[in-house]
Amino acid sequence: MYTENIVKTRANTTSTHLARETHSTLTTLLFILSMILITWGTYANGAVTPNPIKWHPGHYVMLVGSGKDSARYMDQIYNELDTYSALRGIAIRYEWSELESAKGVYNFASIDKHLTELAARDKRLIILLEIKSYDPNEILIPDYLKAAIYEGGVFAYTKGYNLKLWNTAVRDRLGALVRALGKHLNSHPNFEGFGLQETTMGQLLEPLTSAQIDAYYSNLLNINQRMRNNFPNTMTFQLTNYPRGILDSLINGLKTMGATLGATDIFPQEPGLLFPGSKYSPRGLYTYFPQLTNVIPLLAQVEKANYENTKHDDTGYQPTITELLNFGRDKLKANYILWTRSPGYYDDVLLMLNQAAQKKTPSGGLNSVCPTSIASCID
Repeated sequence: MYTENIVKTRANTTSTHLARETHSTLTTLLFILSMILITWGTYANGAVTPNPIKWHPGHYVMLVGSGKDSARYMDQIYNELDTYSALRGIAIRYEWSELESAKGVYNFASIDKHLTELAARDKRLIILLEIKSYDPNEILIPDYLKAAIYEGGVFAYTKGYNLKLWNTAVRDRLGALVRALGKHLNSHPNFEGFGLQETTMGQLLEPLTSAQIDAYYSNLLNINQRMRNNFPNTMTFQLTNYPRGILDSLINGLKTMGATLGATDIFPQEPGLLFPGSKYSPRGLYTYFPQLTNVIPLLAQVEKANYENTKHDDTGYQPTITELLNFGRDKLKANYILWTRSPGYYDDVLLMLNQAAQKKTPSGGLNSVCPTSIASCID
């Protein structure tokens, strides 16, 4: 009897898997055809920006550590996706060195595997590319970037290493990775978004010249433009926080190209992020979000530190999950919220997502209006 049940279970599982694969293949073909038809029609009507984007705003779970490589961990994730309808998909961090082992040698097998598994569940994938480490023992770039032409590739700051993005050779290698990823992933209907880490350089161990700093942020905007060019049908985002002095030019650039403005954290009481601005000091990141509602896509990330305190320096208080949701939804007007799967806190996130207010719409109660900077949105 036990063996018979196993055989029946395997047969049912295989049948279900084949049905899901067939559905996934048909969905992919229909999606590609729809993009061709919509793009052709938009060109025919003479529009300046002809590219529709995949648009599935809502709540996503940000995986932690090496969980993406663990079958047991991913089984837990997929069970949560199946159980909580308000979860639209997952966000995964990939280090640059994971995706490019040597110059021009790319490996996207892990991404493909997750996309196949997500497509079978009609869920979606967002990728955050990691180029900045938060550990002095970790450098996240491929070894070839440590050569002299790239100035060693990284510079040290108090918590780890950041990318020498002022170097044009470094910028162009990052651009090459973006191009390869875009070619491979843009047309997949379950690939929802691609983004970069926070804008702050970190507390430097050695001073940089003003020319290096200016080139760093100029090249960061350049990479965001390359992301838009190579992911024409996919939401691309820049997680942002500091310095406040670059926010006007950076955010205006993101707005012009139709990119997504992302908040690195949700700190409801952080003075620097809430600062309204004065004639002596630029305004903080959070003040830009309400003004850009329905203009460009907006995204917010909830990190472990956000579960623990309302301020970066821990002088606030521990917020509830509802407070974080309310701030992201009502203050920042976010279309997307990425909830980090931090032990000790994430169970409360799931309880929140299981409430009627989050289950009544596909976007989990978040703003789902297609922004005006986008030609059209594909559901």
